[in-house]
Amino acid sequence: MDEIGAVSTGEGTRFTMRSASAERIWACVFDTAGEREIARHELERSGDVFSATISGIGEGTRYGLRADGPYDPANGLWFDPDKLLVDPWAVEIDRPYAHDPRLAARRGEGGDTAGLVPKAVVRARLPEVAERAVRFRPGGLIYELSVRAFTMRHPDIPAGIRGTIAALAHPVVIAHLKKLGVSAVELMPMTAWIDERHLPPLGLSNAWGYNPVTFMALDPKLAPGGVSELRETVAALRAEGIGVILDLVFNHTGESDALGPTLSLRGLDARAYYRHGPDGRLVNDTGTGNTTACDEPAMRELVLGALRHFVLRAGVDGFRFDLAPVLGRTAEGFDPNAELLARMSDDPVLADRVLIAEPWDIGPGGYQLGNFPERFLEWNDRSRDDMRRFWRGDAGMAGRLATRLAGSSDVFGGDGAARTRTVNFFAAHDGMTLADLVAYETRHNHANGEDNRDGHEENLSWNNGVEGETDDVAILAARRRDCRALLATLFASRGTIMLTAGDEFGRSQHGNNNAYAQDNAITWLDWAGRDREMEDFVARLSALRGRYAVLRRTEFLTGGGEPPDVEWRGFDGKALTVADWEEPETRRLVMVLSGGDGRLAVAVNGSGEAAAADLPGDGWRNLLRDRHDMIVPARSVGFFATY
Repeated sequence: MDEIGAVSTGEGTRFTMRSASAERIWACVFDTAGEREIARHELERSGDVFSATISGIGEGTRYGLRADGPYDPANGLWFDPDKLLVDPWAVEIDRPYAHDPRLAARRGEGGDTAGLVPKAVVRARLPEVAERAVRFRPGGLIYELSVRAFTMRHPDIPAGIRGTIAALAHPVVIAHLKKLGVSAVELMPMTAWIDERHLPPLGLSNAWGYNPVTFMALDPKLAPGGVSELRETVAALRAEGIGVILDLVFNHTGESDALGPTLSLRGLDARAYYRHGPDGRLVNDTGTGNTTACDEPAMRELVLGALRHFVLRAGVDGFRFDLAPVLGRTAEGFDPNAELLARMSDDPVLADRVLIAEPWDIGPGGYQLGNFPERFLEWNDRSRDDMRRFWRGDAGMAGRLATRLAGSSDVFGGDGAARTRTVNFFAAHDGMTLADLVAYETRHNHANGEDNRDGHEENLSWNNGVEGETDDVAILAARRRDCRALLATLFASRGTIMLTAGDEFGRSQHGNNNAYAQDNAITWLDWAGRDREMEDFVARLSALRGRYAVLRRTEFLTGGGEPPDVEWRGFDGKALTVADWEEPETRRLVMVLSGGDGRLAVAVNGSGEAAAADLPGDGWRNLLRDRHDMIVPARSVGFFATY
């Protein structure tokens, strides 16, 4: 079969679309402004494939699709030739998506939507990226960021590129990433998305991008230069040793539920792209109104095509998958051996790429932490929650914290696995920031316009005595201390670690734990007001992790070897006993690591008083305090090394 989508042939363009349910499909050509339809060409059908080569249509041509067939939404049939559809295989669109109620009108009631949707743009293929060896390796530091929020308020980035992918290639950004020792940036969604329909009436817009329509075309707001802009930025970062991981959303689209807009997949063949229940209704395993059918050939090929596109044309190191169980869902539930997951692992273009799963959705059996194939790293929410609980002061957390520091063998150690696949983090884009974790006990999402009902109710957070902002010097000091403790715990943990942009210098969202709709100062990083002392502390932690390979390794700690790869001790120097682990008020523990670069001790003092750690042998140096005392301040983590 010909390549799906619009392929420039030099003398024209070949359009190829797949639909099992459509009766007719047209390619509609627009003027150079993308405003007026100037020609309509019907594609010839052969089985499920519609295609035609149209001469005279070349580089830069704006086009859309129309499809006709049965209209029976209750049974997954939404054909309406009045709805202009965006090619799901398009690699560029000429404007962002914008919500309009007419996009959701029933057939015969809303009029032609050509003026309401972007037009796809015919583009010749970029040559393959010549050098694309993966920069990132498991055990490194991933830095999660939103391109727009990260750059909009940076005073040293030219105003003309703030908020765009190109801004990430600016020397001040690269310098910051290198200071932190970032192994790879994880870019929050950049493929073109649409606002949820409830946001425009509230005067809000989607700031995160987790509501895509097209899976290959970048959002023009973030990438006015298209995939070439991403390609150049990736090259600039990789030249400095920094990999690029794209956060992609394949689990649903912005076409939403039965009341949502018809923009692309729904109008072409909803049955082939979305999961439907026995009653014909859309399945909602994502909480967004629809769920993609990744066990269907058409959807599977679209996902694989998008991944190959970003590797071959932009040179990215890999991908993080939002609500990843959807990628392995079949009619029987999640299957770790599902065809799409297997093909992602085995595909020649993708075989060496970084693959990271967010291992949960809200459907039946949707929590799949530890159950993805060996190729996948996984976001570890147990690590997140146990770090928070320990530093919040919950009882009985010493053993659980030790398990997380050691790589979570209880989650990832099955079937004889020797290495952990964990991605450890204490905060991510979704939820409270680090600074807010220690300053707010409850969510404060009133700015989202939903009467503070949205977002997680339980955050495992604490406020150190006052909810929110305060001038109390003692409380502010306690909050900074707790931030440092969480940061040090993260950098001491075995496996891959992830830090969300701005948490290194105390960013706050004022207690908003669901700031997806805040494209404003709530989410934009305040570079001028950042806590430089904390930023320097994170840089020092990262330098320690970079210097001592024993912190970056991914093998599970077993206590075996001579000397043992790990010893667990109390601050009194004695090995922790079963009774110590089971004691609810055990708040101090020492992890002594041995490796090729000497011995390293991580001393966790979760108590309210400073204490000296009695370490085995002589010659220990306090790495964070740059001296030889063994004092670990109250509610902090100490690092010690000997040779």
